[in-house]
Amino acid sequence: MRKLITVLFLVVLTLTFFSVSAFAEGYTVGVVVKNVGNPFMDAAGRGAEEACNELGNSFIFQGPPTPTVEGQIEIIENLIAQQVDAICITANDFDALVPVLQKAKRNDIKVVSFDSAVAPAGRDVHVNQANPELIGILQVQTIAEMIDYEGEIAILSAGATMTNQNTWIEYMKEELKNPKYENIELVTIVYGDDLRDKSYNEAMGLFKSYPNLKGIISPTTVGISATAKAITDAGLIGQVKLTGLGLPSEMAEWVHNGACEAFFLWNPIDLGYLASYVAGLLCDGAITGEAGEEFSAGRMGDYTIVEAEDGGTEVLLGPPFRFDISNIDEWKDIY
Repeated sequence: MRKLITVLFLVVLTLTFFSVSAFAEGYTVGVVVKNVGNPFMDAAGRGAEEACNELGNSFIFQGPPTPTVEGQIEIIENLIAQQVDAICITANDFDALVPVLQKAKRNDIKVVSFDSAVAPAGRDVHVNQANPELIGILQVQTIAEMIDYEGEIAILSAGATMTNQNTWIEYMKEELKNPKYENIELVTIVYGDDLRDKSYNEAMGLFKSYPNLKGIISPTTVGISATAKAITDAGLIGQVKLTGLGLPSEMAEWVHNGACEAFFLWNPIDLGYLASYVAGLLCDGAITGEAGEEFSAGRMGDYTIVEAEDGGTEVLLGPPFRFDISNIDEWKDIY
């Protein structure tokens, strides 16, 4: 009997070792961000690398020097040539990347978009930060409270072709149709292309073009910090209110000096981690990206793949978090 138990134990041990080592042999995951040197993208890359390390996968992190479609296409072509197993991408354009990503899929490469989606035809699944409607609504509600529901506001976005930005802005416009915002006027939308200097100059331009401007929503980490600096430099703290999506490490200074009373974000490290983990599970065949599939993503816990509004499928990271003077110092050294 003891001999039989020993044999069974060795069989189980062998099977367990085989299943773990098969995954631990690893896949190669290429992470393509909007552009390098973007602190949000860099943080997402750290999370993606963490997940790769846990799963025994190799990690490649790349992005164009500026957030262009052409730069991302060139990188994807190179990753296809390198025969990577998966590509995680935050898209600079919803549609323009589809052909090259379809080429990747024809080469048996799994495609996960995250942060900014690519069209369903070019991906297996999207990893979304949060419900996009809620993201848009929260920013409108916050700026409205800041300006006492009256006055001119503007939006300083990233790139005009970036899916996530445009989706949030559409929900902002819908929210502004609510009668409680009848005394608020959205005067313009400008684009800083997620470049710090351009975003700063666009904010300065808003002050000149709209001298009665009361508030700015900037749903981009580069844009909101550049706008806060512009408000400070222009001596408009308290006169022009600001909210949007920002990194606590970059926004702490502006929260403390009053240039930005409150803003929102999710943890980009967690976002990159989840996207990379999903890519690994796709490569291993544990999931296919179909709606209704359930899976566990390491330290992030359990998730369910759901239908996305664009006709594809997605995984939702979680609700956005509000940062203000009460908690900014707790987070500024984390990301």
